[in-house]
Amino acid sequence: MSAATTSVPADARPSGRPLTANRLPKWTPPAVAAGSIALGCGIGAVGGLESKLQWGLISAILFVVISYVLSAQVEGRRQAKDRLATSVVWVAFILAVIPLLALTFYTVQQGAKVVDGNFLSHSMRGVRASGPGGGIYHALIGTLQQVFLASLMAAPIGLLTAVYLVEYGRGKLAKAVTFFVDVMTGVPSIVAGLFILSVWNLALGFNYSGFSGSLALAILMLPVVVRSTEEMLKLVPNELREASYALGVPKWKTILRIVIPTAIGGITTGVMLAVARITGETAPVMLLVFGADYINNNPFDGPQQSLPMYIWMQYSQVNNQYGYARAWGAALVLIAFVMGLNLIARGIARWRSPKAGH
Repeated sequence: MSAATTSVPADARPSGRPLTANRLPKWTPPAVAAGSIALGCGIGAVGGLESKLQWGLISAILFVVISYVLSAQVEGRRQAKDRLATSVVWVAFILAVIPLLALTFYTVQQGAKVVDGNFLSHSMRGVRASGPGGGIYHALIGTLQQVFLASLMAAPIGLLTAVYLVEYGRGKLAKAVTFFVDVMTGVPSIVAGLFILSVWNLALGFNYSGFSGSLALAILMLPVVVRSTEEMLKLVPNELREASYALGVPKWKTILRIVIPTAIGGITTGVMLAVARITGETAPVMLLVFGADYINNNPFDGPQQSLPMYIWMQYSQVNNQYGYARAWGAALVLIAFVMGLNLIARGIARWRSPKAGH
């Protein structure tokens, strides 16, 4: 019995370019980028556009268009669509990185002129606002104390809330807690400051202090801690819980000895990122801490200063070169502090990762 042979109709055969079609050289994207920048700058100069931002946007559009056209002519339309998506991603990445690098470079350039030992170890007590001298020592102490107190309140509450939502939460109560956590995530910082001002200062009669600001910062920090901790706890494999239950370990001890230690790296990272988020808040501090030009080591009594408010107070002085310089110096210290917290968070996450064996 002979094998039957079938013929494929011509109209049923795959059409278009084969998968092994021609490819553009690897140097094509950099060459297209350089040509697009040169062409964009030329168009901007000839067109009389003064803004370099407009030149950059024209160059970005030309890069995307030229990359797509070249790829469509050489590689085919399917590969051209892939290059189009890649080009858009690269352009979006560059547009996001350039402002960040420009901001960091300008802050370092302006702030490095005044940041020294004297600037970090002196306050503004007895210093004229329009004159030279002074420092951020009082603001640095206030920021550290306020952020520490806020973390001391928000971190345990956020951790316990996340444990409840993941391990115990069922029904309407858990849904209500999740809903309000989501709502708190989008609450403006000024609203948290007004709430603490109305309840803590006006209704209960407490004075302005660093602790009042810490209460508002804790409200802003709490939803970030809850959300990040909740996601980390969900990543813990259920097999670990089941193995612990099979050995007769109670649920609360399983959570305490198995679940939380397993996710501690991610939990710590989330807490550190939440701390970095509240460090630069200004509105609650302006309402509740009130600001001071002297060193106040007691956050529970009297006004205090903080770095964000210090920056605003110094920069709000019109035509004051010394105030501007101090503001940029404080901004550099604040950015370095936040950057340090992020690096610590990344280091803890890497150290506690499964690949590290901890």
